[in-house]
Amino acid sequence: MPTLPVSELKGRKLGRVLTKLGFCSREQVHEALTVQQTRKEKLGRLLVELGYVTEQQVAEALAGQAGMEYKDLAGFEIPDEVVDAIPAENANAYGIVPIEYNAATKDLKVALKSHENFQAVDDLRLLMGFKVEAVVADPGAIDALLKKYYARSESMAELVSGMASDNRFASLAGASDQSIDLDAVLEAADDNQVVKLINLVLLQAIKDRASDIHFEPFENEFKMRYRIDGVLYEMVPPPKHLGPAITSRVKVMANLDIAERRLPQDGRIELSVGGNPIDLRVAILPTIYGESCVMRVLDRSNVELSLDRIGLRDDDLDQFRHLIGKPNGIVVVTGPTGSGKTTTLYAALADLNDIETKILTAEDPVEYDIDGLCQCQVNADVGLTFAKLLRSFLRQDPDIILVGEIRDLETAQIAVQASLTGHLVLSTLHTNDAPSSIIRLVDLGMEPFLLTATIEGVVAQRLVRKLDSSVKEEYEPSESELLELNLHPEDVQGRTFFRPSRTDRIGGGYRGRMALFEIMEMDDDMRELVMKEASTAVLRDYARRRGMRSLRESGLLAIYDGLTSIDEVVRETLAEE
Repeated sequence: MPTLPVSELKGRKLGRVLTKLGFCSREQVHEALTVQQTRKEKLGRLLVELGYVTEQQVAEALAGQAGMEYKDLAGFEIPDEVVDAIPAENANAYGIVPIEYNAATKDLKVALKSHENFQAVDDLRLLMGFKVEAVVADPGAIDALLKKYYARSESMAELVSGMASDNRFASLAGASDQSIDLDAVLEAADDNQVVKLINLVLLQAIKDRASDIHFEPFENEFKMRYRIDGVLYEMVPPPKHLGPAITSRVKVMANLDIAERRLPQDGRIELSVGGNPIDLRVAILPTIYGESCVMRVLDRSNVELSLDRIGLRDDDLDQFRHLIGKPNGIVVVTGPTGSGKTTTLYAALADLNDIETKILTAEDPVEYDIDGLCQCQVNADVGLTFAKLLRSFLRQDPDIILVGEIRDLETAQIAVQASLTGHLVLSTLHTNDAPSSIIRLVDLGMEPFLLTATIEGVVAQRLVRKLDSSVKEEYEPSESELLELNLHPEDVQGRTFFRPSRTDRIGGGYRGRMALFEIMEMDDDMRELVMKEASTAVLRDYARRRGMRSLRESGLLAIYDGLTSIDEVVRETLAEE
């Protein structure tokens, strides 16, 4: 154990810390430094190799250098009240153990395996509201304590059941949303049980790869649900009177105004779970029974920002790369909310992102931070709209511009202006398929001749759930199932179809999602049709004759490849006309 106060070690060079602690001599440090000039290894590793210090001594010195105490936890016993301070899921996820806890002041001392695990300390402050002090200990000793005290985690059902019978929350029961006592709600929001419940929900959602977490007040209940691969699943509902406390806890974490209960609010929470950066976008909405809270989970480690990995078939990939490789023009990605448009555009930008290309984005909101891109957030409250940002972009000498969404005529006109002055513009629209995007832009007030001069192509997409390969089975579809796809048994001779063999697990036999694409590239004849203000049906028919693969046809190919099921494709795509 260090015999010197940490203040005398903090910030000093490692060799100096090791000598001050008496672990090795100056001569031994100089010898290791000489070897380091040719080996380029870390000094601590070289000293261990030379046999002058042990790995534990290096760990103690690194802790002292970072201003942290090193604690010997051999034979250490953790009191029950200290064990209960942190949920087992947090302790195991971060690889930490609590060693001291003061419930009155919320002071918590935790032992970390490494002095570099500062993210665990930050997250405990944010998630749990603790005042955290950290020490470093031997990883083996921490693992032994985790195994001893945190092997069995408390289930959500047990926690909710305990909260339902807890007298501390009795004062919240019976209060209407209008007559709610803010002090009582704040006290409940800071309660360890409420904090643990939020933690449990977050960790469970991230573990199950949920995209959204919903906290919803109703007349007689308070629901907690999360969305996995586009489908909502319900969690164990807490008592209704705990709804305001749970919502307030989320607002505290997102730095929102707890007293404001009449207006919608938006915020953000940044975490690092298991070493993965997680962003939570929080949206609060006042309803007649209280505040509804939805958290969008943006797991940056889980996002496939690569064109080869978003589900484009080889011929689609070549066609899409050809579109986004043009020096100027507009490429539109279209589809309903939650169809993966933003991910496709980010993947395109990642493909185009190099040192010679200036890329600017106008987004609402910025979902993922990408190195090399200048990303701007729309802020309607101060008048910073897509259109205003776009005007400023043109004075920033960009090569490529991403407009999060073309919502109005003004934004569309500036996007056209940008493309006419030599920029490539990528954007999104909300329409059902690729051909109807042209009519949508005309409906916004765009002149057809401007569209024909600027639109290079439209990509429509939908997300379908992928079959979990571990529980999928081959089967013979019924005639009625085939008719939903406008097929007959003779059309699918020799084809193999799959469906989930087990639906009792999370995901119902599906795991992950893939995109179906419909790519419509503009040519001179199609531009002529747009100039004549042809209908969507005429444009679609022409595009199909030119070889455009519809969303339904893309879905059929995914079915034939054994990637998804008939049910998924029928649910997400329109029947061919």
